[in-house]
Amino acid sequence: MRHPWLRFALRRTAAFAVSLAALVTITFLITQLVPGDPVRASLGPTAPASLVQERRAALHLDEPVLQQYRYYVEGLVRGDFGRSFTSGQPVAEVIADRFPMTLRLALVAFVVTLLVAVPLGMAIAVLTRGGRRPGIEKSFSLTTGFVVSVPEYLMATALVALFAVTLDWLPVTGSSDWTAYVLPLVAISAVPIAVLARITRVETLKVLDQEYMRVARSKRLPRRLLYVRHALPNTLTATLTVGGMLLAGLVAGTVIVENIFSWPGLGTAIVEAIPQKNYPLVQAVALLLGTIVLLVNFVVDMLLARLDPRSLIRES
Repeated sequence: MRHPWLRFALRRTAAFAVSLAALVTITFLITQLVPGDPVRASLGPTAPASLVQERRAALHLDEPVLQQYRYYVEGLVRGDFGRSFTSGQPVAEVIADRFPMTLRLALVAFVVTLLVAVPLGMAIAVLTRGGRRPGIEKSFSLTTGFVVSVPEYLMATALVALFAVTLDWLPVTGSSDWTAYVLPLVAISAVPIAVLARITRVETLKVLDQEYMRVARSKRLPRRLLYVRHALPNTLTATLTVGGMLLAGLVAGTVIVENIFSWPGLGTAIVEAIPQKNYPLVQAVALLLGTIVLLVNFVVDMLLARLDPRSLIRES
């Protein structure tokens, strides 16, 4: 298996590198595709021409495009994302201040999603296996289908209206107290929980019909051993695949939710930067979020190849 694994790893690494290069190019083109002069747009029509020219020279916008691209890539390699147009602060410092809050919210939401969705999906599969309890199956399908259809911003707005404004149970903004996490976590993780629970149910139903599960049931094993030791590991392949995509989506999906709850993360930073035409910050945040998505997908592919060698066979 060493050579198939090596070929698989090399192909995935090459695909990751190509995708990352494309992402870097796309983020570079943000300033190139802006109509007119991006520096003039960011500084405003009344800014002195000398200041506009100085800012253009600092960003190398007065040089050929290929030369600008070279400076951009060299800056990324050094960890230099430029300076904020509005504050003059290095963009790397802005990201260092904001990113931990976004990452913390996304990781907690991911853990909550796994802890709720996987047991829920398995439990529904066990209860409804063989056409039993159709009422539970219909209720589960309708509820998860409804949750999936609700956009995150609408979910967040409804949660604020009900639990913060009407009932006054939870705060709307802030991040210092654990109660401030509740509403953003529910808004972010509700859809992933519904999606992952549905997939876990389908995968569990497939596993429960396998021959080795029938043998395990014939041995009258305790339910804990039957479902946790025998069923759960064999449902993890699809769960891990979807879970990796959900983690990548959770980091990017916090952009909308953070602004509703005034969460001091990258989401509020990029939404503030767009109307201010703060292009270096927009570029850096877009590049960071895109890299996270690519990296998570790459790691999931590697883990799947280790956990399920059949993926190497399908790949070959």
